[in-house]
Amino acid sequence: MGIKSYRNVTSKKKYLILRDKIKYYLNIRKLSLESNEVDRITSSIAIKKEVNGVKQNGGDKLKFFIKNIKKILPEVVMFNALTGFFYTLLGNLVDTQEKKIRSRIKSKLILFDCILPDSFDLPIPSIVPIVSIIIPVHNKYDFTHRCLFAIKEHSIGIDFEVIIADDSSTDQTLEIKNNVKNIIVNRNEISLGFLGNCNAAATLSKGKYILFLNNDTVVQPDWLSTLISTLESDPKVGMTGSKLVYPDGLLQEAGGIIWSDGSGWNYGKNHQPNAPEYNYVKEVDFISGASILIRSSLWNEIGGFDKQYTPAYYEDTDLAFEVRKRGYKVVYQPKSVVVHFEGISHGTDTNSGIKKYQIVNKEKFVSKWKNELATGQFINESQLFLARDRSKNKKTMLFIDHYVPEPDKDAGSKSCMQYLKLFLEMGFNIKFIGDSFIYTIPYTSNLQQLGIEVLYGYHYQQNWKEWISENKNDIQYVFLNRPHVTTKYIDFIKETLQSKIIYFGHDLHYLREERQYQIDHDKRLLDSAKRWKKLEFDIFSKSNLVLFPSSMEVAEIVNADNKINAAVIPLNIFEKDTGCIANNYSVNRKDLLFVGGFNHLPNIDAMRWFCKEIFPEILNKNNEIKLLIVGSNVPEEISLLATKNIIIKGFVSEQELTMLYADCKIVIAPLRYGAGVKGKIIEAIYHRCAVVTTTIGIEGLDNSMGIIAVADDSLNFAKSIIALYNNDEKLKQIFEESPKFISSHFSKAVAIEFVEKFIL
Repeated sequence: MGIKSYRNVTSKKKYLILRDKIKYYLNIRKLSLESNEVDRITSSIAIKKEVNGVKQNGGDKLKFFIKNIKKILPEVVMFNALTGFFYTLLGNLVDTQEKKIRSRIKSKLILFDCILPDSFDLPIPSIVPIVSIIIPVHNKYDFTHRCLFAIKEHSIGIDFEVIIADDSSTDQTLEIKNNVKNIIVNRNEISLGFLGNCNAAATLSKGKYILFLNNDTVVQPDWLSTLISTLESDPKVGMTGSKLVYPDGLLQEAGGIIWSDGSGWNYGKNHQPNAPEYNYVKEVDFISGASILIRSSLWNEIGGFDKQYTPAYYEDTDLAFEVRKRGYKVVYQPKSVVVHFEGISHGTDTNSGIKKYQIVNKEKFVSKWKNELATGQFINESQLFLARDRSKNKKTMLFIDHYVPEPDKDAGSKSCMQYLKLFLEMGFNIKFIGDSFIYTIPYTSNLQQLGIEVLYGYHYQQNWKEWISENKNDIQYVFLNRPHVTTKYIDFIKETLQSKIIYFGHDLHYLREERQYQIDHDKRLLDSAKRWKKLEFDIFSKSNLVLFPSSMEVAEIVNADNKINAAVIPLNIFEKDTGCIANNYSVNRKDLLFVGGFNHLPNIDAMRWFCKEIFPEILNKNNEIKLLIVGSNVPEEISLLATKNIIIKGFVSEQELTMLYADCKIVIAPLRYGAGVKGKIIEAIYHRCAVVTTTIGIEGLDNSMGIIAVADDSLNFAKSIIALYNNDEKLKQIFEESPKFISSHFSKAVAIEFVEKFIL
């Protein structure tokens, strides 16, 4: 068979599986060192020292290994019984090491096993704090003491007051103000029960928000700030709550489900808390009262917990239904992590004590909300996929791309992110598959915080087909991106689902390579272009709707096959007509700006051509002009272009990029090949900048307003820049006309009209 052949398919699969296992093992190690997501429920000591022998500063090395995973094992090997045994043995070893890291991640919860000071001070709240934290207690001083210390350690920078609602305690709780300063104690000499105790203490609250927190909890870092930001960022959210975790690290609840018979589920109970399905912001039926935050105005409007549920149980569920009754949402926030020692207060036996009211109050709840239960909730233990995030009346869209969008790094990601936000706003329930299946910081979390479930990790990388099959009846739309990703999924999706398949090509790959051939004259490009064309048209034929940003590309497709349903999609969606930080054009603007990620080959060619053939002509006319080059993944050949007049900025933040747009005089896009509408040009116009580009660069854009200058050869490109650079009247005109262009072609209204016409 030879060294370049695999002995059999099984052995090849062993190699590929092992390579993926190593990749995810390294990724878990990297996350345990660098991720705030894991840091919240990991021993601070373990994080600071090492995880499985890898010191914290080893993150860069791990990144290198993950990027170069193919170098860890040979891509081509001769397999036999011995190598097969080696790969199996090494695979088992990797599994063992992964389990060790995961067990360490979940073992020591912060402030659970540490020694607490006997006395300490909480911050002094303002007259009107942001939040009033109400902690109902009845004895169990040690738990209350630990709860308060955790609040002190993990609520830094937030203006809060703490109200201890003491329901006739007889233990050391009576002396709590001597040990913990700056708290308010509301003591009931005669027991009011849990519900009455909470309602009474809430009358003392002065905060904008009220937070009810059980005393048998240990809050984790960022627990409070993330809850507050959930309410602050969306006025439609009336109440939000935390992810509850058991002391052993397993999940207690990721939001609650109420079935049509009134019974409830703590979703995710005893599962791993870091699993994808438990880590996205979502609407839920209820949130357990161990940690809930509600708007004070809404609490007062409702009138507090309904007294018919005295002394306890179902009052938190009833409150959630009351919140929705008034037009607000109840939302689960996974970044707020709270360890809960469940059963400390009332035990677990529903046949005795206060716990028996869990059964009694269920009947009261069913009687009160019978209409809502009949129309809004699912039959017991059915439709879990929709019940867990209240998606009964939503259309589900499975959105697939190469990885989660990184909108600060490339135009394609920016476009995808804008459409994901639009689909959410239009009521879609979005599930996202990134073909890398890697949790990337902060990008995966950004999607999760928007309310998108992202499938990541080794399990879903191996079992995405099973996941799709299990949920096939609840997925109405599939939105596929890019040909090399789509070809992996489209056949299975078409066979399994009855969904509408939408393909967003971004640009025609075969056309881009044909044009590159005109520049490089490399015949291999023509062969590659033929393969891309075959692949792309195969995808077109299997899709219900084919989308491209350029009318030229859509015409090209339809002319080749008029059976293909193709449409022009606006590449970008802007909330405002301009992103410029100034209202008036400034004559103090200077310099040229290029923006483009360098993983995209046309951008490398553009800078090579401009710096070597165009910029010297410009400097002959004005040697004070500078070129600022912005873009991620700068290769060495671009770095070597740097001079006193060519500044390589590389990757910059969105904030810095906005400032660069505001200061530059002209944005250049000297693209000699490529396909599709160029996001960099739209973004420049959005920031009210003058643009000089090529015929390739302007392709698919309406230039009827004359705000884009076009030149295709070196000399004319240089002349166009010099002429525009010295014409402040023209630059001012472009500055004033740019918002009209964005409003006409790339506004939210335009995008919504498109979605309603072609997708729904």
